[in-house]
Amino acid sequence: MQPNNLTHIQSIRNDTSTTCYRIFSPKPNASKRLFILPHASGSASYFRQWHELVDADVEVVVIQYPGRENRISKPLINDMSQLVTTLAVGLRPLLNKPFVIFGHSMGGAVAYELTLKIQSYRYREPCHLVISAIEGPSCHHQGELYRASDEQLLAELTRLNGTQVDFNQYPELADMVLPLMRNDYQLIETYQPDLNAAKIACPVTVMAAEQDTELTIAEAQTWQQVCASSFTIKTYPGDHFYISSQASNVTKYICNLYPNNQNWLCAP
Repeated sequence: MQPNNLTHIQSIRNDTSTTCYRIFSPKPNASKRLFILPHASGSASYFRQWHELVDADVEVVVIQYPGRENRISKPLINDMSQLVTTLAVGLRPLLNKPFVIFGHSMGGAVAYELTLKIQSYRYREPCHLVISAIEGPSCHHQGELYRASDEQLLAELTRLNGTQVDFNQYPELADMVLPLMRNDYQLIETYQPDLNAAKIACPVTVMAAEQDTELTIAEAQTWQQVCASSFTIKTYPGDHFYISSQASNVTKYICNLYPNNQNWLCAP
């Protein structure tokens, strides 16, 4: 890596308000990276502890969408193309080591589109793409829940088991979560995948939960249609947010996806 790149990475690590990611436990000497894309209304802190679960030589980089936590002053983005373009450019300095991209629920669709964007920009590509708890592009679920009342949106979040908070007791939290939910649901519900897009060049794993009412195995299998390389489905016990109880098993699986090839080159 060139010295100017080292300086750039150090500077963006120190300014978390302007970067599109959080690194809760920096590992400058790590040989690999894991990029995580959160679910709708999710923030980087949901995955704060994942750095404790991965191998010592894996640095965990969690995407922080604008408008939340340390980026609360940044405008929300409800358009998929705009979001992934911003992410691809913002992450490029970190694509200098073997990396895996993992996305959960809405984050799975963002991870897919981000991988396509990285391919189209001819950046260094991921070793593996891991998509969790969302259907493939050919059967993408569109909708208009983002137009629903505040009460309906919060009920949906509770139904998916995405939070244990009683928003009736903590209305200030509801005031924080609702704009994020409405924005992110608009992003994913109005998202229209390009069914003629390029195939994903790297291997793809789709993770699904056995009790997830939002995703069937048949819908998970449709991801194979976008793959040019190997395709695997991995199932876990639990509901839509199985990644909470299964975090250790999920990260262990991911850590086995990196290649042993020591000749992996730095990004251009």
